[in-house]
Amino acid sequence: MAGEENTLERIRQAGKKEFMRKGFQAASLREIAKEAGVTTGAFYGYFKSKEELFNSLVEEPANVLMERYNQAQDQFANLPPEEQRGHVGDISGDCMDWMVGYVYEHLDAFQLILCHSDGTRYEHFIHEMVQIEIEATHRFVGVLSGLGHAVRRLDPQLEHILVSGMFSAFFEMVIHDMPRERAVEYTKELREFYTAGWMKIMGL
Repeated sequence: MAGEENTLERIRQAGKKEFMRKGFQAASLREIAKEAGVTTGAFYGYFKSKEELFNSLVEEPANVLMERYNQAQDQFANLPPEEQRGHVGDISGDCMDWMVGYVYEHLDAFQLILCHSDGTRYEHFIHEMVQIEIEATHRFVGVLSGLGHAVRRLDPQLEHILVSGMFSAFFEMVIHDMPRERAVEYTKELREFYTAGWMKIMGL
């Protein structure tokens, strides 16, 4: 059993090294097997494909992050309507602070997702988060309108650009290997900037 676990870990580490160096699409399964010290036949005893190996390196962190992000959106949406405006940025801010810590605890996985996942189901990871944020924004606008607030209608294309820019900026810390301490401060300033900007552009 220990031997099998060691072989599995060697394959995973070899895969991570190859994916980091070449990206998923250009990565060579043969090179991964060679680096791990196994035959390609032995590789298939552990993983059915190169993609299954990639998934094993990123799936759990990706799912945990996305689940926590969705929970934050639901938590805000479940606040009484009259309280939501007063808590803009609070729940999402706490979530972003948690995300910084979680991302840095699983930095290799998120670098694989953000920089090397073309050709996998994770290549649109940021876009998925953007869509969730846009839908949450629309729900919030509906709540405000229902309370009688005059909310400025946002152009859909501009809205998408702004939300995409927010997440791209947030994940720059991963892409450029920003030190964790700096990333924490960076996220706070980013959060303040976008909260104030959204309130202004929505006319609140």
